[in-house]
Amino acid sequence: MTRLLLLNGPNLNLLGTREPGIYGAQTLEGIERRAVQLASEQGFELVCFQSNAEHELIARIQQAPAQSVGVLIFNPGAFTHTSIALRDAVLAVHVPMIEVHLSNPQAREEFRRRSYFSDIAIGVISGFGALGYELAVRAACGHLAAGDPARQRARASS
Repeated sequence: MTRLLLLNGPNLNLLGTREPGIYGAQTLEGIERRAVQLASEQGFELVCFQSNAEHELIARIQQAPAQSVGVLIFNPGAFTHTSIALRDAVLAVHVPMIEVHLSNPQAREEFRRRSYFSDIAIGVISGFGALGYELAVRAACGHLAAGDPARQRARASS
């Protein structure tokens, strides 16, 4: 079964208490539960992982092809603006990636406006809070379904 991998970078484990005016009041666990449910409803398994450590995120990205990951959904957090190593890992595995952010980095401080991921992503979703994760899951499922002829036939006949 093709999987989706949802990766979250540094400080996202603090969602719900960390600057709720910017990032919202939902916890990461709640966001992940909803994302897993949405993926399951579309016939896909979603695996979630969060780390404050760059090397752990790199290791998970490098494992993605062996774990049948078809699309990576990634909120790199502050690594968005700093990590060439994570960018290189995404490029190395050849797994399509959707970049997601709770806030809109373009509407924030100047240093947050540079992403090392946007130009290599199949899409970027930002500024919609927790809903952005749901949109990313739907987009990832649609991307996978569009590339699978059996799923296309099943959708056409329903």
